Amino acid sequence: MANLVIAEHDHGSLKSATLNVISAAVAIGGDVHVLVAGENASAAAAAAAQVAGVSKVLLADGAAHAKLLTENAALQVVAVAAGYSHILAPATAYGKSVAPRVAALLDKAQISDIIKVVDADTFQRPIYAGNAYATVKSSDSVKVLTVRGTAFGAAAATGGSATVESVTAVADSGLSSFVSAELTKSERPELTAAKIIVSGGRGLGSGEKYRELLTPLADKLNAAMGASRAAVDAGFVPNDYQVGQTGKIVAPDLYIAVGISGAIQHLAGMKDSKVIVAINKDPDAPIFGVADYGLVGDLFELVPQLTAEL
Repeated sequence: MANLVIAEHDHGSLKSATLNVISAAVAIGGDVHVLVAGENASAAAAAAAQVAGVSKVLLADGAAHAKLLTENAALQVVAVAAGYSHILAPATAYGKSVAPRVAALLDKAQISDIIKVVDADTFQRPIYAGNAYATVKSSDSVKVLTVRGTAFGAAAATGGSATVESVTAVADSGLSSFVSAELTKSERPELTAAKIIVSGGRGLGSGEKYRELLTPLADKLNAAMGASRAAVDAGFVPNDYQVGQTGKIVAPDLYIAVGISGAIQHLAGMKDSKVIVAINKDPDAPIFGVADYGLVGDLFELVPQLTAEL
């Protein structure tokens, strides 16, 4: 039995979520192989070969993978799928786009967002926005899984000595094409990998107030910055800041929620944080139900005071 991990990368290096998926693949048991589909991606393949627990890296290097189009990635996975009992991808925007296509092409059911490996056929996943857990057993010959990265520790990035094997890259499917990308550049930690996150909600009132109040606090803590869906929908911040069921799932050591009421969709994305601090003027806000520490009061006064104390 061997497991195939679909690597998320930028051609030159692995994304951190891939390391968590490798840990899940190791927990299933058997050999762990990693597929790196990209263009001029030998550096990413070499990085994957160094990860502890990986026994082989498949490098599909070709022009069809230059822009990491998910349709082409899915075809590549299917092209090398023979002999694998489990195919795993991170539960990120990329992984959640590739995995369903792979499952459909293989005519297999997908098990989404697993948080625990019970055995090789049985997995646990959250349902009802994380308020309950389902244990799912699959009899499919190939299990297609997406993995919630925050539920599995990252595999060690060094210490491995896997071989790198080149495989034939698929041709462009012609189903999609790259038009443009608008990337948010930041020197802050990546949201899904950050140890500390400062997150703001609609209570901040505007994008200007969001930046004015939260940026100094995040600077003091060297924290990533996040937001509720309400703040994103109001245009305060770009949508890649969004934490929640329809945004990014995070589990930092410290999560500071400012002006966030705590809708169930938001709680589903951050309630596994080790320590949660909530600042809100409404003492009955749902966020206080999951918070370890709560400050009830005017955030426009409390946040500057907190920042000054740091």
